Amino acid sequence: MGKEVVLFKSEEKMSSGQAASLLRQIADKIKAGEIVLERGKKSVNLSIPSQLEVEIKAEKEIGKKKTTMKLEVELEWPLGGSKAAVGPMKIR
Repeated sequence: MGKEVVLFKSEEKMSSGQAASLLRQIADKIKAGEIVLERGKKSVNLSIPSQLEVEIKAEKEIGKKKTTMKLEVELEWPLGGSKAAVGPMKIR
C-alpha cells in the first residue's frame, strides 16, 4: 500500500437534513463528473470517472464514556483509468 496524502479535510456538526442536502450536492457533482471542495482558502478539484469503486461501512465504536455509530462512504478510482464494478450494492 502506498503513502496517503490528504488533499482536503473538513469536519463539522450539522443536522441530518443538512447532511442529506450535502450528500445530494455531492451526488449531483459526482454524476456531472467533477467536484470542487472548498473551505476558506483551501480547495481541491476532483475529476470523477464514470466507473468507481464504492465502499460503504457501518461501524459501532464502543468507548469508555460513550458509544458512537459511524457510516462511511468511500469512493475510489485509479488516476488515469477506471475499474469495472463488481456486483451491485443495494440501499433500502
